[in-house]
Amino acid sequence: MATGKAIEAVDPSTLPVGTVVTNSGRVSAAKMYEPQAPELPFTPAQLAQLDEALTLSSRTTGLDFSVYLGELGSNARERAQELHGSTESPSHHVLVAVSPGERVVEIVTGEESHRRLADRGAKLAVMSMVASFKEGDLAGGLVSGLRMLTDQAGNLPRS
Repeated sequence: MATGKAIEAVDPSTLPVGTVVTNSGRVSAAKMYEPQAPELPFTPAQLAQLDEALTLSSRTTGLDFSVYLGELGSNARERAQELHGSTESPSHHVLVAVSPGERVVEIVTGEESHRRLADRGAKLAVMSMVASFKEGDLAGGLVSGLRMLTDQAGNLPRS
């Protein structure tokens, strides 16, 4: 169902359902929705905002950020960890996995990303996202959460 490979810039309508959307300079669009949903949950403007937030998060921190929106199943944490592990560079990766239908949000970090993003910061981002989701603002919650995670992780360390 989900792919763990980065997707080159393509038309969002051509991506498979449940695609893991990574943005490390290679992705400019994404198709993210619940498999049973009749329509995309995002407008083109919201997709653009989400894409911009992913790009900014990755550029600012030097970490790779992904958003997965879809069903996670009965063991959501394990599924989110599996999706995170399928990314190109799991140690530098931050995955935000959201299943609106199951009311689950998981943030999975790798070894390097965990050093820069404390559990407390991730929990605060989840709380912020959930508050937006409860108000029916899925895109705004994701963008806000990505911004909070970016702030927590800080700028790309200089060598």
